[in-house]
Amino acid sequence: MASGFFSKLKERLGKTRSGLVDNIRSIFQGYSKLDESLYEDLEEVLIQADIGVDTALAIVEQMRTEAKAQKMSEPEQLMGVLKQHLIEILEQGDKSLSWENHEGTHITLVAGVNGAGKTTTIGKLSSKLKAEGKSVLLGAADTFRAAAVEQLVAWSERAGVPIIKHQEGADPAAVAYDTTEAAIVRNVDNVIIDTAGRLHTKVNLMEELGKIQRVIQKKVPDAPHEVLLVLDATTGQNGLQQAIQFTKIVPVTGVVLTKLDGTAKGGIAVAIQKQLKIPIKYIGVGESIDDLQPFDPREFVEALFEVV
Repeated sequence: MASGFFSKLKERLGKTRSGLVDNIRSIFQGYSKLDESLYEDLEEVLIQADIGVDTALAIVEQMRTEAKAQKMSEPEQLMGVLKQHLIEILEQGDKSLSWENHEGTHITLVAGVNGAGKTTTIGKLSSKLKAEGKSVLLGAADTFRAAAVEQLVAWSERAGVPIIKHQEGADPAAVAYDTTEAAIVRNVDNVIIDTAGRLHTKVNLMEELGKIQRVIQKKVPDAPHEVLLVLDATTGQNGLQQAIQFTKIVPVTGVVLTKLDGTAKGGIAVAIQKQLKIPIKYIGVGESIDDLQPFDPREFVEALFEVV
């Protein structure tokens, strides 16, 4: 992660910092020694930051154990322990993207609910890939919403990459199939297919994701090579519930966590990693193309805990 982005990350995580780290510092300053009340207050702050009840309890239990083992006496000594535990949780899983060393046409399926920043994420990813010298083809398989196709067309023009689209209301799986077929004929490096911004409660729409996956595999048996789930960090635990439902339908390989700059619930990153065991591969902290970056767990935690 570039140093310029680290500075931006530090700035944009302000809401989560004030909702999590500043509150933890206040707890430490309010106690002169380590006791049970301090640990209970820590659990409450972690839960409020949307780290999740089970994860918060597990982290605090680890802190208790380590404090005893290292014979700590000062509350401030726990800050380093907490940072390290968060880093260890977030580092789990393979953060690499399978298109980096892929031979032939690489297919990425992008899923997520409306409003999570899915189409914008696709646009930014296609711009980054093109800047790296890759050929890119977009597939507009969100056919239920005319605005979704229009938005993706606008991003394709902005990024200078072609797009395959059908009329409104067309079969999304047919769009995915045609996109895959066209990519093979044109020898395209990267295919990114947008899927309907379906609510995780709509079972029939969720099942359609499975259908899209099956038709793609008729042309490329080992596809999709990457299934990225875009989640809005501001939704907190609701985002986690969405992720659980999506993983039942398609083999999600990574999460793109957007809008981290607009939430005090940045702890959801920890909950996603701990509970789903799915790596966060990209994070978004703003509107510009450069505000979407590969996720670096250590720099994320360091930026969060840095004194501003």
